[in-house]
Amino acid sequence: MSIADGSYARGDLLNGCKDLIPGLQNAYGYVPSLAAGIVFCLIFAATGIYHIVRSFQKRKATSYLLAISSYIELIGWIGRTWSSKCAYNKIAFLLQITTLVVAPIFVAAAIYVTLGYLIKAIGPQYSVIRPKLYLWIFLVVDVLALLIQAGGGGLASGAANKGKDTKPGANLMVAGIIFQLVSMTGFCILFAIFVLRTRGLELAKGQRFIIYATIISVVFVYIRCIYRTVELLEGWDGKLMKTEGYFIGLDGVCIAVAILIFCIFDPAVLLDHDKQPELSFNELNTVSTK
Repeated sequence: MSIADGSYARGDLLNGCKDLIPGLQNAYGYVPSLAAGIVFCLIFAATGIYHIVRSFQKRKATSYLLAISSYIELIGWIGRTWSSKCAYNKIAFLLQITTLVVAPIFVAAAIYVTLGYLIKAIGPQYSVIRPKLYLWIFLVVDVLALLIQAGGGGLASGAANKGKDTKPGANLMVAGIIFQLVSMTGFCILFAIFVLRTRGLELAKGQRFIIYATIISVVFVYIRCIYRTVELLEGWDGKLMKTEGYFIGLDGVCIAVAILIFCIFDPAVLLDHDKQPELSFNELNTVSTK
């Protein structure tokens, strides 16, 4: 039974704070874990603080982007923690569904900028395209995909709370996530070519560490992208959408690792340590393959 079909006051459930009522399904299809919510809130609060501090110290784009992604993730997990106590609250649900779609875009942008730093430091001749194109091509595609997903997520979540058909919104989200998956696949191919071309070079220790860290981050972001694609293809009532364990492991953990690896091996620190020129967004745009 959905909220719209029940005998309970719909406004009280969606705007108030009620525990899950047996037989009355909420938008999630389960009650989000309080423990998971607290753990991920702590993780993203910590990574956010770390990258904010580094952004003031080093003033590099990667630090800004990773700090933004951390805090957007934090807001999303606050929403899920809120939902663990207020199972039907629509604000908590909308808060998490919108922010947890947005945050990975900033992680991906940090990856694109990091690759730009590496190409500048190691040599543009090892890259298939100019460094600035990684940022602008793939970031533009990600933003377009984000807008499509956000629009679909708003439609689907609104329909879910009203007990209506979520398929139109879910289909729009599928289109956006597939668009993003295709883009990410293209980036992975270009990044793999760069890694293979530089494999035999004598690189500075920091540069090699950043390459390994970027590989790890890309892999986890890509896993998350595949998961969200399959999840949405199954539909709003699919097993992946209605099972929290998959979301925790294939979304929360993946994005946490993708950000945490850049706390351990931070481009703002390691590339600076190697005495490479600091790159801002404007400086990155001046790099060419000439």
